[in-house]
Amino acid sequence: MSTDFDDLVRDARDTRHLAVEAGAVAATGAVLARLLPGREAQVVADPATWAAAGPQVEASLRRAGVALRPCRVLTASPALHADWEHVEALDAAFAGHQAIPVAVGAGTINDLVKLAAHRAGRPYVAVATAASMDGYAAYGASITRDGSKQTQPCPAPLAIIADPPLLAAAPPALAAAGYGDLVAKVVAGADWILADALEIEAIHPAAWELAQPPLRRCIADPGGLARRDPAVFADLLTGLVRTGLAMQVARSSRPASGADHQFSHLWDMEGGGHAAAHGFKVGIGTLASAALYEQLLAEDIDAAVAARGPWPGWEEMAERIAALHPQPAIRAVALEETRAKHPGDAELRRRLALLRERWPALRERLAAQLLPARTLRTMLAAAGAPVDPALIGVAPAHLRASHERARTIRRRYTILDLAEELGTAGRWRERLFAPGGFWGGPAGVSAR
Repeated sequence: MSTDFDDLVRDARDTRHLAVEAGAVAATGAVLARLLPGREAQVVADPATWAAAGPQVEASLRRAGVALRPCRVLTASPALHADWEHVEALDAAFAGHQAIPVAVGAGTINDLVKLAAHRAGRPYVAVATAASMDGYAAYGASITRDGSKQTQPCPAPLAIIADPPLLAAAPPALAAAGYGDLVAKVVAGADWILADALEIEAIHPAAWELAQPPLRRCIADPGGLARRDPAVFADLLTGLVRTGLAMQVARSSRPASGADHQFSHLWDMEGGGHAAAHGFKVGIGTLASAALYEQLLAEDIDAAVAARGPWPGWEEMAERIAALHPQPAIRAVALEETRAKHPGDAELRRRLALLRERWPALRERLAAQLLPARTLRTMLAAAGAPVDPALIGVAPAHLRASHERARTIRRRYTILDLAEELGTAGRWRERLFAPGGFWGGPAGVSAR
């Protein structure tokens, strides 16, 4: 897929240079010298990403005449994660100099450096070593603090540099996770269409154009990841970066995140956030969301609205939410987030009237946006991503309960909210988990 990267960054708020091409890493020094002449640099990596690209990046910086501080290699046992303690360690390190950080790595390194560079009042450069997530170009960093993963506001990198052969040489699980994160944009887009049609959150045209039109091409060849085809890795990384740029433009994660991420965020909160790769959890959340959309597309909307029982007031809803979440910290978040989006009775009636009025056109647009859940399952499996929830530590009963809980932990409007407001959530869950339903196979695995 050919891409005019100058066009992509023209409207970006933070990123001024983007290169996804063979030999891009060798030009890192020239890019930094052009964008920030006279500034010294410091590479930040972990042991694996340093081995993958650190020496090449430092050599490029030296060739361009960029002064270098010694590389900072972050380590942790048993594994490095984007935790607050590492942000504070980088805070202390950056306080002693004015060098521009060059993050050589993937999600963890990028998030840590992104936030620490912002807190130090300087831009940074990202050199991608894996096509593992959409956060390279995103505004904000996902950091675990006090046991909860939180998105901390901070600018995206000044430059993003990726070399497809280097991406293809990374461990296969990283690209599989990135593929799961990108496929999720299919249902995230559907959720945005839904919120737009119901006049809850309007689609941002420029952000939509960045993220959605090329999506089908970027996810078209999951088997190419197993073949380690650099062109497929370039498409995957380009799709992920485009989504990050869309988040820059919208100043929101809405272009990238819907019900798919609500499942993942819930599991992060319940399990500490490190049990499985983000893209793997999002992939399962994508399957769950797509299966729910199939229930919506098959629904008689007029009949469902007519049969809708009384809508609970906030006091009753708060009691339900408290019963759903035994962990006090999650319960507090769920109450706050759900309260922010809970409609009154009059607002719900208006919303359901809009749904009935606009349903023919909305149904057509949703059908065009979505892919069948079973097709998505096949694509994820071909990329090497898990499609059995048990493989990410989510048992069938847990998955079923998550369909009710996930809605409550974020204020973003998604298919989970419509199912609740339409009064069909329980009935749809029964169908999906019944024998022969999408999650009704052995051990909760979707039926083929």
